[in-house]
Amino acid sequence: MNTKLLVAAAAAIAVVPAAAQAQRIPAAAVAVVDTDQISQTCTACRAATATLQSQGTALRQRAATLQQQLQTQQASLQTQVSALNGKEPDAALKAKITTFQNQQQAGQQELEQGQQRLASTQANVNQQISAKLNTIVSSVAASRGANVVIAKGDTMYAANTVDITAEVLSQLNSQLPAVSVTPLPQSQQQQSQGR
Repeated sequence: MNTKLLVAAAAAIAVVPAAAQAQRIPAAAVAVVDTDQISQTCTACRAATATLQSQGTALRQRAATLQQQLQTQQASLQTQVSALNGKEPDAALKAKITTFQNQQQAGQQELEQGQQRLASTQANVNQQISAKLNTIVSSVAASRGANVVIAKGDTMYAANTVDITAEVLSQLNSQLPAVSVTPLPQSQQQQSQGR
């Protein structure tokens, strides 16, 4: 019986180094990518940024126009109400006030929808670029023997020899020359709102 215990213990001791060896993580081969540079200089990024800025400007201009129109109407109504000296407005003035409130609400809804559409478009652009960028980074890292890639902005120091930004940027520009600058498809919008 003691012999069997000794044989079992010896077998267990022999297996432990093999198991420990199998769980060992390989040494890290690190590469860095300047994601800020890529997001500012990639062809699709620059084109999408210009379009998004244009859409944002148009939305701000529309908001200013609506605000001006509503302020003008509000001032006119306020003058009419003040002229009543505390008396109850007649049916015509009440109708004008109701119409103004409806226009105010419609304008607010229009601007909210515009902001949602712009945010959805930005998310769609980011999603397209990120998906392609992740694939390219993985491919370039593997071809260069790296098993870890870190954003350059998250490092204190990295030698130029581990920087794969130029190669990633070149491939991104050739593989993704443009992106769709449209809102996310309805199903993806609902998923992102549910998070």
